[in-house]
Formats: sequence, structure tokens, C-alpha cells
Amino acid sequence: MAETQGWQDETVQVAGTELVVTSGGSGPALLVLHEELGHPGITSWHEELARTHTVMVPHHPGFGKSPRVEWVNNVRDLAGFYAQVIQDRSLAPANVIGFSLGGWVAAEMAAANAAQFRRLVLVGATGIRPPEGDIKDMFIVTARAYLDASVADMENTPEFAKLYGGEQTPEQYEAWEDARAETARIAWEPYMFYPSLGPLLAGAKDLPTLIIWGRNDDVVPLSAGQAYNKAIPGSELVVFDNCGHRPEIEQTEAFVDRVRRFLA
Repeated sequence: MAETQGWQDETVQVAGTELVVTSGGSGPALLVLHEELGHPGITSWHEELARTHTVMVPHHPGFGKSPRVEWVNNVRDLAGFYAQVIQDRSLAPANVIGFSLGGWVAAEMAAANAAQFRRLVLVGATGIRPPEGDIKDMFIVTARAYLDASVADMENTPEFAKLYGGEQTPEQYEAWEDARAETARIAWEPYMFYPSLGPLLAGAKDLPTLIIWGRNDDVVPLSAGQAYNKAIPGSELVVFDNCGHRPEIEQTEAFVDRVRRFLA
């Protein structure tokens, strides 16, 4: 996959604070809301989608280089913060894709005001309590162990090694621990879900929504994806076989093809 030039980190003034945004590509905006361990870096799927979209990855407040926003005390608050970001940046109606914790944020935004989005993609999203199984507790294991559990076949997922392989650097350790601390602050109780989200998502019935899950997801069970599919009328659930919590790097070609067709 050829690389797209132009990725840059920019600090923008939005919603009364500073927010670091990694962006690249050209075309309609695609807002990417990252997972609970922070933005992992630019990978092949970012490059491919940047061929047809301006991919924008804000670093959540309190994650990476973005300062904490003190009034953001839970994920619903974070969703309200990003609603202000969309308004301040004149992005509505935006295409959005959310991964894990970022998927929960996107779902909360859709439940509150579906009109701010054009199309919604949820990938292994937390936020709904799985009817079967449990969301993996990231606080009883190390960040490294949590990451290792997130792919079904580590040896055959080359970009996993690119992102997380080798000896953990001090910078990685600090970034992961900062992310874990902020995740604990906003998503601790109840852990990684909110009881009212499912019923509220009925308000997103007119929002085109694609839900993507790995059949072998050991972080957020597939039953949560099925619950999202049931909660959002008209949504589509796509399940990738032999795939864990990171279909974007485990099944990159199929993932990019499915997302690109949905956004077209």
C-alpha cells in the first residue's frame, strides 16, 4: 500500500481548550475517535482512507499531548465535548468512525444528536453491556498484556508488531499509563458501558450505521456488537472471521473495502 503524504499534528483551539489533531489526506472529512490506549499512530488503513477523505484523528483530552478538560468527567461529557468540536470546526454532518472507547463516544454523540453525523462506523465499541461475556478489564493486567489480547493471531498481524512490538519504550509506557488513568477517570463505574445508551440509540434510526466486529474479539464480546445492531434501527453488522478486537490491522484490506464502500 503506497503512503499518502501530508500527515501532521496540529494544536487547535476548540471548545474552550487546546486539542491535538493528527490529520492527512484530502476530500470530505472523516473524524476518527481512537481507543482507550490512545492514538496508536498512522497505519495502512489510515493511508488508504486518506486517499478519498481528509482523515482527522483528535487525541482525546487527557490522552497523548491533549490537555485534560476538567469538566469532562465521563464518556457522555466527552461526547458533548466532541459535539462542540464538530460545531467549532464546521464539520457537521460529519462522517465518523470510532474504535473501542472512541466507538462509545461516537455512539453517545449519535444518541444525543444523530443529525451531526452523515454516516457512523463503530468498530469493537464499548458502551453497551454485552448480553453474553464481559468487557475485558484493562486495569487488572498490564497495558502490554491488554494489547496482546486484542488480536486473534499476533504473529500474522504485521502492523501489530509495527505499532506495539519490541521492547516497550519509556515514551510508550508513559503514554499508555496516562491513557489508562484518563480512561479510569471517565469510564470506571460502571466499567466501559452506560445502562441508558442502548435505549437512547433508538433516536439514531435514520443515521446510516455500520458496525464492524471481530468474531474472536476477546476485549469486547461479539454479543455487544449484536446489541448495538439491535439498538440502532437499520444498522448493519459486519463480522470478520479469524479476527479479534482490531479488524483495521488484522483484516486491513477487507476492512478498508467495507468502510470505503459504506462512506461512498
